[in-house]
Amino acid sequence: MDAITLLKDDHAAVEKLFKRFEQAGDKAYVEKRRVVDRIIEELSQHAAVEEMLFYPVTRATVPAVEDVALESIEEHHIVKWVLSELDGMDPEHERFDAKVTVLIENVRHHVKEEERGLFPQVRKATDRETLVELGQALETA
Repeated sequence: MDAITLLKDDHAAVEKLFKRFEQAGDKAYVEKRRVVDRIIEELSQHAAVEEMLFYPVTRATVPAVEDVALESIEEHHIVKWVLSELDGMDPEHERFDAKVTVLIENVRHHVKEEERGLFPQVRKATDRETLVELGQALETA
């Protein structure tokens, strides 16, 4: 699987978790905690492989994406900060739902920018073999 397809699949998996959270009832504290724990795991892994492998490779090989990649790294920083606050936070805390909502909004914005801006530029400037090799490295990581 090529790198962009793999990252888009990650985005889709996280979006499903977001919808599960949004559809959980107001007092579905156990379900919300379970979903947020999965969101923390998925987003932490996704951000790590993008930052360790995808962004450095794309920045080195596709000069036109430098600014977008740097912005993405900063967006990851904000997401990781919110994830750290949610980790272990009581789902009955008055700010829990609001914090998750802000997280979801930020990640959806980030995904939109990647899928509409960064990914098409990378796909256009990178040959298929390189994207497949990078996808394999992302899967391994």
